Amino acid sequence: MNHFTPLLALLNNTSTVDRMKNAFFDDTFAGIHQLAWFDYSLLIPYFAVLIVLSFYGLHRYEMIRGFYKNRHKLVVDPSIKFDELPPVTIQLPMYNERFVVERLLEEVVKLDYPRHLLQIQVLDDSTDETHPFTERLVAEYRAAGHPIEYIHRANRSGFKAGALQEGLKTATGQFVAVFDADFLIPRDFLMRTIHNFADPKVGVVQTRWTYLNSHYNMLTEVQTMLLDGHFVLEHVARAGGGLFFNFNGTAGILRVAMIQDAGGWQHDTLTEDSDLSYRAQVKGWKFVYCPEVECLSELPVDMHGFQVQQTRWSKGLTQCAMKLMPMLLKADLPWRVKLEAFFHLTPNISYPLMLIVSVLMLPVMIVRFYMGPVQMLFLDLPLIAASFWSISAFYLVAQRELHPKTWKRSFWLMPALLAAGVALTLSNAKAVLEALVHYETGFVRTPKYAIGGDRKKLLGTKYRSKIGWLPIFELAAGTWFVFMIAYAIETFNFLAIPFLLIFVGGYYWAAFAKLSADFKGRLAFYRQRKLALEDAAN
Repeated sequence: MNHFTPLLALLNNTSTVDRMKNAFFDDTFAGIHQLAWFDYSLLIPYFAVLIVLSFYGLHRYEMIRGFYKNRHKLVVDPSIKFDELPPVTIQLPMYNERFVVERLLEEVVKLDYPRHLLQIQVLDDSTDETHPFTERLVAEYRAAGHPIEYIHRANRSGFKAGALQEGLKTATGQFVAVFDADFLIPRDFLMRTIHNFADPKVGVVQTRWTYLNSHYNMLTEVQTMLLDGHFVLEHVARAGGGLFFNFNGTAGILRVAMIQDAGGWQHDTLTEDSDLSYRAQVKGWKFVYCPEVECLSELPVDMHGFQVQQTRWSKGLTQCAMKLMPMLLKADLPWRVKLEAFFHLTPNISYPLMLIVSVLMLPVMIVRFYMGPVQMLFLDLPLIAASFWSISAFYLVAQRELHPKTWKRSFWLMPALLAAGVALTLSNAKAVLEALVHYETGFVRTPKYAIGGDRKKLLGTKYRSKIGWLPIFELAAGTWFVFMIAYAIETFNFLAIPFLLIFVGGYYWAAFAKLSADFKGRLAFYRQRKLALEDAAN
């Protein structure tokens, strides 16, 4: 006898199948009909937000598809070269970078490029001892015959954008290569990139960031994965697919004529690089991405530094969206370019949306308890797959491409990566809301300490900034999700617990990491002051 006969008989019985379907939908809609107007006032915004988040999740899948489709299209014709090398200016903008400036200058003077065609500008806006220290170093290198000059501004007008624009006034190069102070410039950087500009339509060449301190701690490992997703997948998908992508503010070269044609460096956003990139590409300038050229940099090693950096990027990109989207929509561009520009410039809106989800999640769990677990899975699974599974897929694909032999280790880091995203929710949501209401803040630098892969003591360093009240709100948010876990256990909703634990871990990680670092920093400060007083007394 066929073992599948009873099952086949059941499936052939149309009335049986209909009864099963009707029972499922009757139960579902019976639960829905029991909901009151207050319940709908919770469910409608909750699912509306999840639907919006799912669109950004689907966009991550599209980036993965675009990467696989376009990763072989970035090959540059090696026969296109300058007959004679053009003059190039290296711009090194910095502000209070005492710990990394010596390393930076030591590397930049080693560049392999004809000395008579090279100009190095140190654009120093420092207000601490970095100023005299850097000025002295530049004078020593200049006396040794290196084409380097020192430019110090008495104010920070325009911040980094203002410093770059000031440097252009005396720049002698047809092209400017920009490097932040924490970068190590490869000796062959110019020789591997400059010939892309033999095409007169090319306005920017961007290279790929790599990291000196990827394995310093869990946070730097997670940041490496986050940035690799951008430089490995997004840049390749956009550059290879003929879409707009951005100069990243460092580790790239720009044509001076392009900067001028696009309106110069402007400082009405905190991400002047993305602002200039879009203005230039609307003007018709071509951007080239060279992922094979790697430039080492330094990642923030503590939670507060990480949040400061991400806050600046989130606010700046949102400012760019508000400034540029009207121009992009009016421009004579293909619809796919405009759509991608929208998704590229607006992803940080997900942070305030996640706050809404966080607030509504517990009452929605209570309301939906009466709908039953099957109905909850039926409604939620597609949105979860679009919104949250896409994050894991996106970053795992990037690691598989970069590290084909060891990428599976990234699976173990995914909970930490998701928790780090949660850790940014409050600070980045605040930054986005500030941008939306046109609340202006200054350019807050991310402190760097010349850290490699080895552990280094950072206690009492002068570049620590105040953490404010943010950890208190993060503790409150984490505790809110603890209550959700308790409710999930009480209602036997065990499938939700791993998801909720990520939120608890993320908020508590952000809060306790900052509070611990702040306490240790204060303790070191008081110890140093006590020793100084004892030395003075003796």
